[in-house]
Amino acid sequence: MNPKMPNKSLHCLSFLLLLTVAYAHLHVDHYRHSCPNVEAIVRSAVKQKFQETFVTAPATLRLFFHDCFVRGCDASVILATRNHTSEKDNADDLSLAGDGFDTVIKAKAAVDSVPQCRNKVSCADILAMATRDVVALTGGPTYDVELGRLDGRISTRASVRHHLPHPDFKLNQLHSLFTSHGLSKTDLIALSGAHTIGFAHCKLFFDRIHNFKSSNRIDPTLDPAYGKYLREVCPKNIDPRLVIDMDPNTPRKFDNMYYKNLQQGMGLFTSDQSLFTDKRSRKIVNLFASNNTAFEQAFVAAITKLGRVGVRTGNQGEIRHNCAMVN
Repeated sequence: MNPKMPNKSLHCLSFLLLLTVAYAHLHVDHYRHSCPNVEAIVRSAVKQKFQETFVTAPATLRLFFHDCFVRGCDASVILATRNHTSEKDNADDLSLAGDGFDTVIKAKAAVDSVPQCRNKVSCADILAMATRDVVALTGGPTYDVELGRLDGRISTRASVRHHLPHPDFKLNQLHSLFTSHGLSKTDLIALSGAHTIGFAHCKLFFDRIHNFKSSNRIDPTLDPAYGKYLREVCPKNIDPRLVIDMDPNTPRKFDNMYYKNLQQGMGLFTSDQSLFTDKRSRKIVNLFASNNTAFEQAFVAAITKLGRVGVRTGNQGEIRHNCAMVN
């Protein structure tokens, strides 16, 4: 070992080695013998849930991201505890819409209703497949999902701390967080495009429109007309639980409008708008804004890499019978 190698380099090397080992266990056709129709079963259940409520799409996509970024893609975010000490009970996860959890639970029930498939497919894999399906259902790309993850047995409220990006993050903070999971700057910008669908609570961007730098100003990186609109729909005395669309133009379509919005100063979060205001990431934003195919290809590559983070294999996990409980 090189004694001059910094600890950070050693940490990154160890992470990449673990990632490579885990990735080797993932295969697109993992269930070809144990549950050959699993993708069709999950797709049907997800489609039915999506037809009931559009929230299914952004909720499932966000659930996958929150799961993978904390303890890896092991469905630990779905585990529940009687004393409310699991990941889902952390303040950063309380805003996760119940429709995401419900989508996985219903898809799991559909899979387990087939005798050959019962208790053969992990909740983590079902979440990964459901995420792909909601992206496609909202007009986004379809792609092959690598499968073979096991479900984690541990879920703690404390483990969420410092693992998820916050709305007020700038590029340096975002890049550092994503890099720690083996994701590049391009991956970061492509995955941020998931904000093309979904909604956000007013409290998450309140200071940008009412109290920028402890004054009564609107964040100058916001388009003035958009900032005024946000003040009108999210006034100071409004219920902080009120939600508005992340994309004011095509909120129910998975497309590259998110990046076009950033070019116009219409990124809802500081973390969104910083991707355009920072010259180091602006070029990629402009590319995705002008070329939807480039965005879709980058998104598929990024979410595939995300799906490899912290994969459980061997005796590290299990296939839960109930997604909300360890066996």
